[in-house]
Amino acid sequence: MDAVRLIGASRCALMGSEDARGIMAEACQAQALAQAIGSRLAMLGPPELRGEAVGLTELAARGCGVLDVPLPRGGTLRAAQLTELGDARRALVDLGGLLGEVGIALVGIASAADEEAMYWQCMEAIDAADESRDRVLEMLRRLAVRDEAEQERGSAA
Repeated sequence: MDAVRLIGASRCALMGSEDARGIMAEACQAQALAQAIGSRLAMLGPPELRGEAVGLTELAARGCGVLDVPLPRGGTLRAAQLTELGDARRALVDLGGLLGEVGIALVGIASAADEEAMYWQCMEAIDAADESRDRVLEMLRRLAVRDEAEQERGSAA
């Protein structure tokens, strides 16, 4: 399945989560997807994105690792279904949106948490989602700079 469809499925699942554990599980799913997309971009993406993509992969792994949630039924992460990246720019825009939504959902859980451990897990996951989103935004900025440079070269020729 392509990245944009998986991101859409993750957004729907996040919105459909009804309790704190479900939202935390979807936050982990989103970070696993960010990790898979970052890994794919690091290996096959444009050269100007590879460093940031490696950073995204590392941050996303941390973001999922801080949450104490069980694997989904069947033990398979949604990110395992990623077969192609498709349009990298669109995937990054959508991924940035998903990571922002994850952060907002986790803020809601943290502010209502009765357990200190859950509060701190959410706070660390919020930081990781924000940092992952920052990497995504930086990759989008680099794509824009590359496109602008290509347009200038094209108009100069």
